[in-house]
Amino acid sequence: MSSSYTSSIEHAKPIAPTPRIIPTLSALAKIRLNALVLVTTGVGFLVAVPASSQVSPSNKWMVLLWTLVGTAASAASASMFNQLIESRRDGLMQRTEMRPLPRQHIGKPLVFAMAIVLGYVGWAVLLWSSGWIPAALATSNIILYALVYTPMKPLTSMNTLVGAVCGAMPPLVGWTAATGSFDPGAWVLAGILFVWQLPHFMALAWMYRDDYARGGFVMLPQLDPTGRITAQTMVLTALTLVPLALMATMYGIAGWWFAGASIALGVWMSLESWKFLRERTDARARRVFFTSIIYLPLLLLVLVLDRGPVSPSVAVRGAPVQLDVR
Repeated sequence: MSSSYTSSIEHAKPIAPTPRIIPTLSALAKIRLNALVLVTTGVGFLVAVPASSQVSPSNKWMVLLWTLVGTAASAASASMFNQLIESRRDGLMQRTEMRPLPRQHIGKPLVFAMAIVLGYVGWAVLLWSSGWIPAALATSNIILYALVYTPMKPLTSMNTLVGAVCGAMPPLVGWTAATGSFDPGAWVLAGILFVWQLPHFMALAWMYRDDYARGGFVMLPQLDPTGRITAQTMVLTALTLVPLALMATMYGIAGWWFAGASIALGVWMSLESWKFLRERTDARARRVFFTSIIYLPLLLLVLVLDRGPVSPSVAVRGAPVQLDVR
């Protein structure tokens, strides 16, 4: 074998492995991110159903199961539409450049078709299993996420507020799947999710401010080089979580154990945000981000464990709850 042939082999670029189907679909559906969507949907459902209800457990759990299936399909649809619109910008950012569309692991027409089908499946499953309100909420969230939030990201930092609205929808889907109506408790849960996302995302946006700039996205930290306004926003929204979470106890959807836990967790979140205000570094922002990741699951866990009767009229899919008020 000639030396020139050997040299050409040694310097040849390795052939890229064929993309695997499951990881590609998982990335398109944003499985890890949308796991939170399913958790908050489930919490909304469980908190809306009083522990003393006479609804048969089998009926309750089947409604919850199909609600989660429909929500998962809708969330995956929204994620695919988002990545279709942002595929070029995703390719410019280090944290998203390995997504399937920038790497051309899958064609855009196929992703578009899957997004349409999943959106329809989500709407149909929720309409059949849970009613028209959850179906309408999930479908409107796809539209809001894909056609409002995503196009706003390169234009204005106000996109964060719209994105927070999208993140606050899942507990409303779960609640209305259980009750067929909006109650004060539903808005409390949605409010907690809305406000929690602000310090959570601000910390992320600060850590990746240069990456977002490369992608052409307009986030608050890019307009706030010193980070002071970003940090003040994080402190104020973290502090807001304390009275907001206490409203769950005030409206009777949670007990005093939840009240105590929500105060402790809210103070912790606020303290970490205040430390970032004092020292605006990536390390401090990372502490806020990880604190927020711990805060939410713990808060939701205590909420489910300490949930209480919501209203004598709470019902699951046509089965009214009879509460003993003697």
